[in-house]
Amino acid sequence: MKFAVIGGTGLIGSQVVKNLNAVGHEAVPHSQSTGIDVISGQGLGEAVAGADVIVNLTNSPTFDEASPAFFQTSMDNLLAAAQKGGVGHFVILSIVGANQVPELDYYRAKVLQEDILAAGPVPYSIVRATQFMEFMDAVLSWTADGDTVRLPATPIQPIASKDVADAVAEVAAGAPLRGIRNIAGPEVFSLDELGRITLTHKGDGRTVVTDPTAGMFAVVKGDVLTDKDAHLAPTRYVDWLS
Repeated sequence: MKFAVIGGTGLIGSQVVKNLNAVGHEAVPHSQSTGIDVISGQGLGEAVAGADVIVNLTNSPTFDEASPAFFQTSMDNLLAAAQKGGVGHFVILSIVGANQVPELDYYRAKVLQEDILAAGPVPYSIVRATQFMEFMDAVLSWTADGDTVRLPATPIQPIASKDVADAVAEVAAGAPLRGIRNIAGPEVFSLDELGRITLTHKGDGRTVVTDPTAGMFAVVKGDVLTDKDAHLAPTRYVDWLS
């Protein structure tokens, strides 16, 4: 099959392209660097021409109140191009529990993206993943102050980007789910514990202080960002760190 992977040069997209091509499909990466613009619509018709499947892995440039507008416009443009091009399957990557954290602009924006796709004219699949292991350094940097990092005890079920890409490629090559598949890492940690494990492994002498008000994940209530009934990926966090 032929796949148009929009956002195909990023962390997940580049691995999805590699996976699909490795098993004999034709997966073509598209991004701003290859001349497409999901907001203006530039190049989208050419990008999806002849494609059986669109995998949309583009992301909002911000995580604030501007993010819903990005997903609204980009999805409208991509769905129009997909319908015109006769695409038979449209796949996006979203976040486990996004619909249960309306306090976060970005999570609301991802739910909007899901809703637009589900209401659209193209058979679809939504893959929801838990937080990427690769993002832990960024999470630590948000609330770092000198020798201290403040983190809430929010339950997190980290997943390696490789495992996310494997799942997205598998779903994209199959029949449209017309629904959602949740994927998650094999272990649940509290975020403060995960911070301590990370700093210890890196030989970083900073101290993690548990602070229920610190950072983006402070507004998350309970364990909504985890899912023990999800399709569990194989990579454990300490193995990924190594």
